[in-house]
Amino acid sequence: MSEPTPLPSAAPPVPPGRPGASPTLLRLTIAAVVLIALAALFWPRGQGSFVAPGGFLVDGNGRPAPMAQHMTPATLVHFWATWCPPCVEEAPWLDRLERDLATPGQFEVLRIAVADEPQKVKVFLGDRAATVLYDPQWDVAHRYGTRQLPETYLVVNGKVVRKWIGATDWGDPKVRAELAAKLAEGGITLAARPTG
Repeated sequence: MSEPTPLPSAAPPVPPGRPGASPTLLRLTIAAVVLIALAALFWPRGQGSFVAPGGFLVDGNGRPAPMAQHMTPATLVHFWATWCPPCVEEAPWLDRLERDLATPGQFEVLRIAVADEPQKVKVFLGDRAATVLYDPQWDVAHRYGTRQLPETYLVVNGKVVRKWIGATDWGDPKVRAELAAKLAEGGITLAARPTG
């Protein structure tokens, strides 16, 4: 009788934790680290202050309009569009805030129409359209972190100190008090003009 042929032996299993144990696990770990790093880089900044980005916009005639030339010690930078229903709803509140508080050379509202047409803005705002700047490709809006409209940033002494997302009631006493407090923190005090 012949003896049975021995079966080939299998390689012993690699214990967990040894180098080379799982290339898939290593790839997943690297991917997780990359995702965490990207999230930290692009995560919205929330209410913390950060240096206000600049950029080139265009005026209603399509001429370059460097943003820096339109900034004052305190500027409410408002990204909006005529095609955005909440922006249209918010417009009268922003008009009133501008009438009540805007002080040339001290505090102004800078409206930036995003992906919008000057003719539509002129129809919507009338004479006030002359001061609107345009961000046709969202370039400046994205530098600020804007991904939806409307969004508004309070820039005091070159730093964004507050961000409002969505339509804001600029006549609300709480919003006005917060705005006044942020301006005061930056050394800017405005006297409200009588409304009527």
